[in-house]
Amino acid sequence: QGARKLRLDAELREALREAPGRCLPYAVIQGTVRSAKETLSSQFVEGCHGVVQRLTLQEHKMVWNRTTHLWNDCEKIIHQRTNTAPFDLVPPEDGADVSVRVMKPLEAAELSLETVYEKFHPSIQSFTDVIGHYISGERPKGIQETEQMLKVGTTLTGVGELILDNNTIKLQPPKQGMQYYLSSLDFDELLQKQESSVRLWKILTVVFGLATCAVLFFILRKQYRHRQEKRRLKQMQDEFRQAQERLAREGSAEGGETLKNACAVCLSNTKACVFLECGHVCSCNECYQALPEPKKCPICRQSISRVVPLYNS
Repeated sequence: QGARKLRLDAELREALREAPGRCLPYAVIQGTVRSAKETLSSQFVEGCHGVVQRLTLQEHKMVWNRTTHLWNDCEKIIHQRTNTAPFDLVPPEDGADVSVRVMKPLEAAELSLETVYEKFHPSIQSFTDVIGHYISGERPKGIQETEQMLKVGTTLTGVGELILDNNTIKLQPPKQGMQYYLSSLDFDELLQKQESSVRLWKILTVVFGLATCAVLFFILRKQYRHRQEKRRLKQMQDEFRQAQERLAREGSAEGGETLKNACAVCLSNTKACVFLECGHVCSCNECYQALPEPKKCPICRQSISRVVPLYNS
């Protein structure tokens, strides 16, 4: 989209001469493939000639999935070679004195190659090989041999940069990150295919965006609930600690008062008598009765002449 569509005729060279720098940054041209020099011959099909040849060896095997406990098909390209020959795009009509040299065809995002030969070579296994493959978790099925070619005479739609270089028109990969196409589809079909691809990517982007937002929402919600629970737990701990401190202070005050009035001898009963003549208040009545004769004050060791009962209000 945004590429200028041009006809492959005598006016193409004039259009390039008038263009800035004799260059059209993004243009569409359609023509028939013609070899500029020698053609490439198929290794397997007699009389098949082209300008791009791709030979591929692909390994097919079964791989044991330890998670699902199933055998899965696996394909791996073990060898691939691509040969090219210089070629032009020419008008379908014979006798037209105009052509476009196609540069760097292997850099095209889409290069339409036709499969001219395909053969599967199944692997031959002995009983020992089968046992070994089951133990290793890989069972080879065989080798797929494929030959693809861009044949002479194929109608090709090229999308890229058109330049006029010494009276030679060249189609080459465009700059500024735009895509280079060499497709067997016509321009409208190619455009529709690209729009479908863009539409699919937009849908996938929206779906993944919504999924990401949903995941972030649940993560943030979980973190919010965790923080709220943590804050509530901390508040309960603070309230419990404050209650403990308050009870400790109250108990300490009561305990201090109790210890102050406790008997200096047994430390359990309350002081209940005053010793004279020293005047000390330090004993309960039971401990006073238990003092040995002659009775003396436990504090100052003076003799006790008489005892006055103490009444606490």
